[in-house]
Amino acid sequence: MLLTRVLFAKKAKAKDVLVMLESIVSGHKVNLIRPRLDEKLEVVRFDPWIRTMCIYKEKKKVRSM
Repeated sequence: MLLTRVLFAKKAKAKDVLVMLESIVSGHKVNLIRPRLDEKLEVVRFDPWIRTMCIYKEKKKVRSM
């Protein structure tokens, strides 16, 4: 059996990741893109459910970009 060059090609790693952030106050969720090698996100954003600024923490990785 002959092996082709396709089998030896390595898949390139993505530079960015799409992550889901969740509000620690109301549970409102929002998606953001961050660099793959950075630490987990913690952002202060406007929460439309409670109409005030609050902290959003990274909940999970959605997909690679």
